[in-house]
Amino acid sequence: MSDPPRNSVNRAFRLATLPIGAAGRATLGLGRRLGGKSAESVGLEVQQRTAEHVFRVLGELKGGAMKFGQTLSVIEAGMPEEVVGPYRATLTKLQEAAPPMAPETVHQVLADNLGDHWRERFRSFDDTPAAAASIGQVHKAVWHDGRTVAVKIQYPGAGEALRADLRQVARLGRSLGHLVPGMDTKALVEELHDRMVEELDYRMEADAHDGFALAYENDPEFAVPELIEGHEQVLIARWLDGRPLAHVIAEGTQAERDRAGMLYVRFLFSGPARAGLLHADPHPGNYRITDDGRLGVLDYGAVARLPEGLPPSIGQLMRRALNGDAEAMLDGLRDEGFVKSHIDLAPDDLYDYLAPFLEPARNETFHFSRPWMREQFARINDPRRPGYTIGLKLNLPPSYMLIHRVWIGGIGVLSQLDCEAPFRSELERWLPGFAAE
Repeated sequence: MSDPPRNSVNRAFRLATLPIGAAGRATLGLGRRLGGKSAESVGLEVQQRTAEHVFRVLGELKGGAMKFGQTLSVIEAGMPEEVVGPYRATLTKLQEAAPPMAPETVHQVLADNLGDHWRERFRSFDDTPAAAASIGQVHKAVWHDGRTVAVKIQYPGAGEALRADLRQVARLGRSLGHLVPGMDTKALVEELHDRMVEELDYRMEADAHDGFALAYENDPEFAVPELIEGHEQVLIARWLDGRPLAHVIAEGTQAERDRAGMLYVRFLFSGPARAGLLHADPHPGNYRITDDGRLGVLDYGAVARLPEGLPPSIGQLMRRALNGDAEAMLDGLRDEGFVKSHIDLAPDDLYDYLAPFLEPARNETFHFSRPWMREQFARINDPRRPGYTIGLKLNLPPSYMLIHRVWIGGIGVLSQLDCEAPFRSELERWLPGFAAE
């Protein structure tokens, strides 16, 4: 066990080993090919070792570096298969685990937040973490009243590490671009930086967690664990058993994946209406299927506070597009700031660009899949295709940042699930302005 490096120079050095290490393995691979091994077998070996290196470095550094890796693991469904295949298993590991910090460090954080006699508040406490995330790890324990609890503990120095990592990852964006061809890593890192700073104070997370728990109390479809206590660096909630969504993605039957996809969409879209909150960290590590078939939801650090619910403009714009009213759709996008006033854009060209994204809302049922998502990524990220220039003319208003993150990340998870369900009915039920008049 080891603590994440806190010194910014050391962290920058570790991140810098990613592209350097990849280059070194490529050189080694060339030597092995010259020695008689086939290019295919050597290439696969080099890709697998590169993936292991990425996981080890991003996982050990935690902070913004690991968050970057988790984001890659969510949207991997949109990457070309020949690129992502060897990396998929390694990136998915980032959704469930990372190397843990030393027990002595864990105990010190507990003492700083719960007091020197923190052990008296637990009947038992497991020093081995049950799960790890970007800025904290979770331990299983038994509370003083006998309840089994999850104790989420933030890594010391997480804030400094987060900011340093994101600055360094931004510089390395071009080098890391081979993991996600065509992605604007600069924009990704800027969005992550703005939102992750909000996740550093667990008291804010406790407030959001409590809001969801109250709204979904005794719900037959969703399980939100009861919040017990929230401190600046420690959060304690009821323990929630269940099958990780990543396991459903990898091993679930079609029926299990279809149902998980439907519940996943229903939770994301119902949150603003029921709790005034949007769960904004859609990666599979935050979800479980409980023994009674409910969708269990964990980690409320990234949340958009929407007391009035989702903006009606989103549903209204989608309805205009589905009705084929390209000019009204463009006018609405201008009004909301998605298209700047000085940008010249033909309504029909914009409609053609957006039409494939509307397929899930156009049909009674829709089948999300990796091939479908790869096609959408290629269509908007390939400079040789018409959609590329259209995308360059669009703008994402700051007020829509988290909604956009959920939308894209959610589509990525649904595509990983390879699920089919009547998603349009969920939009009609929960998305203001969408239902046909």
